[in-house]
Amino acid sequence: MRLRHKPWAADFIKEHDDIAVLNPFDYRGKWQELFEINQPIGLEIGTGKGQFIANMAQQNKHMNFIGIEKAESIIVTAIQKVLDAEVSNAHLIHENAKDLRDIIAENEIDIIYLNFSDPWPKTRHEKRRLTYHAFLDQYQSILKDDGRIVLKTDNRHFFEYSIVSFSQFGMTLEEVTLDLHKLEDDTNVMTEYEEKFSSKGQPIYRCIAKF
Repeated sequence: MRLRHKPWAADFIKEHDDIAVLNPFDYRGKWQELFEINQPIGLEIGTGKGQFIANMAQQNKHMNFIGIEKAESIIVTAIQKVLDAEVSNAHLIHENAKDLRDIIAENEIDIIYLNFSDPWPKTRHEKRRLTYHAFLDQYQSILKDDGRIVLKTDNRHFFEYSIVSFSQFGMTLEEVTLDLHKLEDDTNVMTEYEEKFSSKGQPIYRCIAKF
């Protein structure tokens, strides 16, 4: 899907530097300094339009949240949703984070959220999948020893691939759910994609893994 160009996006991001972190590389090893309270940090990779991170910040005041989104035309919507949520425990990064270790130091993150990541279904694109072993190596570095990865997707192939990838990397699977919404999990916060797919009866897959 081609993204609509928003010529005002760059200025909008700069105007809201209280939410968008304009110099994320400067905070490596110091992310807690950005928040009012020192508390566990959740990192969403590919935060999209921001519904998940804004609602998570509202419902989990005992945590801090960072969202990374590379698309300028999309992150502006996420910024607006965090603004509307009136929270102080969420910040966004506009970066194509090829190596998260350039932005985040070892043991800085408590939970990583992978929500409806691009499945990159073609075999030649395997290295781009966010659960490819090279990415898992990054996650292991930035996560605390008891940190977790929470993955949600509507794509069965990507879900199965991710479970195998986690297992081959030596990770422990705490949960594997083939139809998340049948669990009636009150703590589950839906993304825009999740609402769309689940409303059509599409099962949502979730797994939670630890190193």
